[in-house]
Amino acid sequence: MQTLEITLSLIAASLALTLAANWLRVPAAVMLVLGGMALAFMPGLPTIVMEPEVALALFLPPLLQASALRTDWGAFRSNIVYIVLLAFGAVLFTTACVAVAARQLIPDMSWPAAITLGAIVAPPDAVAATSVLKRFRLPKRIIAVLEGESLINDASALILYRIAVAATLAGAFRFHGLASSVALPAVVGVGTGLIAGAGANWLMLHLKDRFLEIVTSFLAAFASYFAAEWIDGSGVLAAVACGGMIGRAQIRLAAQTRLESTSSWELVEFVLASLVFLLVGLQLRGILARLSEYAAGDLLLLGAAVSAVLIASRFVWVFVTFYPASALVAAIRGGSFTPPLSYPTIISWAGMRGVVSLAVALALPVSFPGRDIIVFLAFCAIFSTLVIQGTTLKLLIAWCDVRDPDIAAVDPATVAAREMVAAAIAGVGLGTATTTTDPVDAFHNERQRAQAVDRTGPSARTVARAEAKLAAIEHARKQLQERRDEIDGDTLQTLTQELDLEERQIRLFLDEHTTIAG
Repeated sequence: MQTLEITLSLIAASLALTLAANWLRVPAAVMLVLGGMALAFMPGLPTIVMEPEVALALFLPPLLQASALRTDWGAFRSNIVYIVLLAFGAVLFTTACVAVAARQLIPDMSWPAAITLGAIVAPPDAVAATSVLKRFRLPKRIIAVLEGESLINDASALILYRIAVAATLAGAFRFHGLASSVALPAVVGVGTGLIAGAGANWLMLHLKDRFLEIVTSFLAAFASYFAAEWIDGSGVLAAVACGGMIGRAQIRLAAQTRLESTSSWELVEFVLASLVFLLVGLQLRGILARLSEYAAGDLLLLGAAVSAVLIASRFVWVFVTFYPASALVAAIRGGSFTPPLSYPTIISWAGMRGVVSLAVALALPVSFPGRDIIVFLAFCAIFSTLVIQGTTLKLLIAWCDVRDPDIAAVDPATVAAREMVAAAIAGVGLGTATTTTDPVDAFHNERQRAQAVDRTGPSARTVARAEAKLAAIEHARKQLQERRDEIDGDTLQTLTQELDLEERQIRLFLDEHTTIAG
């Protein structure tokens, strides 16, 4: 019973802190971490210990899949060069920089242990990135790069982390076979995720029950993650690949299923993400309790130094690689793209760390050399990047020039898709012609006319027009599916939702009159 009471109390605290964040106009993730830190030292409250394996298994699969479901995979592919450089290159570079700094600051720490620390704090967090970035209006290129990086960089960091932990416990770091040790789990994870996603899609298309279909999409996240981990693959990449497969097949489901699935995923993501950041803050008291042999001043200096190296190394990597990568992308596609300095600046400053870093630090074996100081430094990295960078990101964006010179003002494919959807919604009415040009007003006016003419049930003419409109909507939806790689991802999602809402209105109208007639 105590576990249930604590969980409900944490959800209530998350709601209160999120409201406070909205009132103060700061990222909710920042307020939740600070609130958790304050609650950790309140007298009389029970100590809440975050079990690392449980935290990773409970929070990571659904949150990663939620991010993958809304990812614009066209933008992901377009920015794959930047994403790979950050998700793999930046992780390795940051790990090396933090390891060197840790060795200088803590001479007793071995090289494998220092590399372990670097791998723990190297990857920006998908949940943190989404939580903070959704509050700001940024060019789609920046959003695509940051969200794409955070989706897959956990995999490279976790693989490197496991190798470093094994090397620390064995007393030696072996570079022989390192490439295969990294590549094989990645390939296995992606393959497992694709298989799980394909299986979930097949099942959802045959269930014909929206509640069962939504539950299946949730279970697929955990199934792909655990299956990949069980066969020594990357559970992170499995959840991402599974989410990508399910996301691309959503348009084949019923309109009502899509609408309710979106709401369900948003609710679960909000609750889980809120609990994640609150739990991060609540761990501070336990972390400090195990560091009694260190002076407070020394701990602050160590935390500040490692965090500074962490932030600076990302700036160095991004600025050194960003413009050569832009030149490579321009050469591949033709044309030119010279982004302003604001692009690499914002990407560098937006590398927030989160629950993954703390969970894997807490997962270190009790006998691991320097475990307590590593966990503390991981917490400092989360605090400095999430709280300090998260709260100042808005000021940086306001100061920078964030225009995208590579995106044309008018995209012909997107304009054509919008016109097609508008025609499908407004082109066929349920009654006589109307003078209004607004499709929603037209629909409601014609529905009122149909009700006034025949309140015992829809006329044959009304039913025929409704069915014709449903056919037009379905045709437009199929056209969107065929052109999905040509249309901007956000626009595709918006247009699909407009069609779904219009279809839902028509079916409710017909069901209402069928019930009256019956």
